[in-house]
Amino acid sequence: MSKLISIDPGKCKCGLVLVNFDQKKVDQAVVLNTEFLPKYVKNLNNYENISKVMIGNGTTSGQNIEKLEFIKNNLIIVEEKNTTLRAKKRYFELFPLRGLKTLIPKEIFIMNKNLDALSALIILEDYCNTKFTLSENIDIKTWLK
Repeated sequence: MSKLISIDPGKCKCGLVLVNFDQKKVDQAVVLNTEFLPKYVKNLNNYENISKVMIGNGTTSGQNIEKLEFIKNNLIIVEEKNTTLRAKKRYFELFPLRGLKTLIPKEIFIMNKNLDALSALIILEDYCNTKFTLSENIDIKTWLK
C-alpha cells in the first residue's frame, strides 16, 4: 500500500494531506503552523510507508523545501497555480450544500475555513491526474493545528 503526502506551503501555515494511493482515499488532512511542518512530515514518514511527497512551488516553498531536506530523494516540486481559488470549488464537491442552504450564496459557507488542506489535495490530484475521496473519519473543513 503506497502513501503519498502533498503539501501546500505557506509563510505561516501549510496544508497537508496524506493519501492512500491504492484506495484513492485521503487518510489525513491538516492545516498546521509552518514551523511544525518538518517534524510532522518526519513523524508521518516514520509510521507510514510514504513513497513520495509533493510540495507546491508557491509561497515560501523554497524555505520549506530546505527544511524537508531529510526526504529530498522522495520530494517532488509541483506547480500550484490557482490552487487556493480551486479549493473553494473542490470544497463544495466534497461537502455539497443541501436543502435550504442551496438558496444562500456559497461564499458564506467557506468564510473563515482553512482551505489549505484542500489546496494540498488539489496539488496531489493535479500531479496524479485523479480525484481522491475522503476516508469516513476525516473532516478537513476546519482542522487547524
